[in-house]
Amino acid sequence: MQAILLAINYKWETAMQLTPQLLPSLIQAIADAVENNAEEVTALDQAIGDGDHVINLQRGIQALMAQSAELSQLDWVAAWQKIGMTLMTTVGGASGSLYGTLFVAMSKAAREHPLNLSTFAEIYAQGVEAVKRRGKADVGEKTMLDVLVPVADSLRQSSAQAVELPVALAKLTDVAFAGMEATRDMLATKGRASFLDERSRGHIDAGAKTAQLMICAMAAVLIERLTSPA
Repeated sequence: MQAILLAINYKWETAMQLTPQLLPSLIQAIADAVENNAEEVTALDQAIGDGDHVINLQRGIQALMAQSAELSQLDWVAAWQKIGMTLMTTVGGASGSLYGTLFVAMSKAAREHPLNLSTFAEIYAQGVEAVKRRGKADVGEKTMLDVLVPVADSLRQSSAQAVELPVALAKLTDVAFAGMEATRDMLATKGRASFLDERSRGHIDAGAKTAQLMICAMAAVLIERLTSPA
């Protein structure tokens, strides 16, 4: 797979067909990924959490699906802002606040930088930093940040090295999966799971799992778009 992707000449600065018109496809891919893995994620959440993570997340995804046609007509700055505000008001639990913060911060960062694929890595990284601040958490605490932060680092590295975008996307899916798996042996320090102390070890964090699912679903859509004949 990597060899095939390496043979495709798509650079960060030239793959400009990635517009908000992709949002309906991206949102649908996210919805499918979460739905197809809902039983597994719910079991993870019931083991060390409240058990309602999937239901809360799907509420927000359904709201985005209802708005997908409208979102596709916006620019990225406006689309990320609307996505963030929608998630804040529709997703229960900590996830709504955190994902809402991610997208609102990305929208703000995009207003301060010329938006292109080379600057997206920095825009996303600023969004993740905002999530850290809002959640008062960082890598190693058994949360979605154990996926989001390594993905941000991977994007920055790929951008700095001018790695072809499909290759960068394939790499970050591996990074997202590794980050999710790493939560299995971590001690939870946030949320309900933190009350379990050492008993929280041995379980993958549900928030990290859905972050990985959603990132990988979006990456698959983007890779297909970038590598399909025009």
